[in-house]
Amino acid sequence: MYFNEKMETLPREELKKVQSERLVETVKLVYDKVPLYRKKMEEKGLTPDDIKSIDDLSKLPFTTYMDLRDAYPFGLAAAPKSEWVRMHASSGTTGKPKIAVYTKEDIDVWSESVARCLAMAGLTKDDTLLVAYGYGLFTGGLGAHYGGEALGCFVIPVSSGNTQKTIDMLIDCQVTAIACTPSYLLHLAEAMEQQGVLDKICLKYAINGAEPWTDEMRARLESKLNIKCYDIYGLTEITGPGVANDCEAHAGLHIWEDFFVPEIIDPQTGEVLPEGAEGELVITTIKKTGQPLLRYRTKDLTSLQYEKCSCGRTCARIQRFKGRSDDMLIIKGVNVFPSQVEAALLTIDGMTPNYFITVDRVHDQDVVEVAVELEEQFFSDEIADLEKLTATVKQVLKTAIGLNFKVKLVQPNTLEHSMGKTNHVLDKRKLY
Repeated sequence: MYFNEKMETLPREELKKVQSERLVETVKLVYDKVPLYRKKMEEKGLTPDDIKSIDDLSKLPFTTYMDLRDAYPFGLAAAPKSEWVRMHASSGTTGKPKIAVYTKEDIDVWSESVARCLAMAGLTKDDTLLVAYGYGLFTGGLGAHYGGEALGCFVIPVSSGNTQKTIDMLIDCQVTAIACTPSYLLHLAEAMEQQGVLDKICLKYAINGAEPWTDEMRARLESKLNIKCYDIYGLTEITGPGVANDCEAHAGLHIWEDFFVPEIIDPQTGEVLPEGAEGELVITTIKKTGQPLLRYRTKDLTSLQYEKCSCGRTCARIQRFKGRSDDMLIIKGVNVFPSQVEAALLTIDGMTPNYFITVDRVHDQDVVEVAVELEEQFFSDEIADLEKLTATVKQVLKTAIGLNFKVKLVQPNTLEHSMGKTNHVLDKRKLY
């Protein structure tokens, strides 16, 4: 049930002592080693001596995704390059990704974080864990992999993209746990159902994350596969998957507060809100040495509960996410900003900046369509010409964003225009 029972059930007063000690160390580290943080603190009239405990957290400056973009690639690193052992990255509003560098200590902390999540879901060293998240710059694959190994599981790194191989491995290797997106798990379930092999699998647990999903989706997966599904949360900027996970009570995601300190703020004013209030989730890393972040604004809207859970854990629980405070979409685990779509479209002759993105969930799979107006001289009655241009748009979007878009080319002045801020997105999924 526990991977680190002492830390997972630490009384809150003792937890605050641990947080205070680690926060003080982190603040000194970034002040001394990261020019951006020294500048931000000096602008607020702060020095490390002003931060004496976790109660002083709200004095510190926020970090935003713009800071990561502006510091690209390694401007927020606090450790010397000789101590870096890995980097991961996620997409941002421009073509430059948000990069995070890791020291060996960071990898160890990350591994323990994920191991705690897996143990909370019921996994032990006797389980076989198949990892069907993507490996590479995306944190999902290696995050789940190292966490599984830390727990002592037998880990199978299938990665993503080969459904038949994954099904074969599930059956032939008697896999008892799988880590993947919930939509991909449903795809696997439906494929196995069509092949008539659902009765041949040994699955007991699924660790699902990287995209929003509903309780209805959980119920469907659990019923179809006769397993237990758990929700895992994380961000590349913070560490990757393993920041938080739900237990059998499914009453929120337990966040490992000895590694990551959460706050809820008013997204407009930045004011810290009281317990139970809904606002934007902010996370400070207090055990990271490669690229620590102070008060990182996640843009995720939620609330926190601090009472002890029925599972015995004392760490705060992140409640169901209500949405985001920016215009980012999460589609099949990929962060997509409308501005990325616009930038890609405008590299193609004949495209206008007038476009509209529709996201829907069909048979529990994300489907995304972009309608874009053509310049008058490029709009043709010849079907072959339009099909060729459509194929070009699909390929450009695939290359720029990594997703397959449905593309609809329309005549000028077909889409809604506005003198103010134009709404470019309709998300029809019921995710929150």
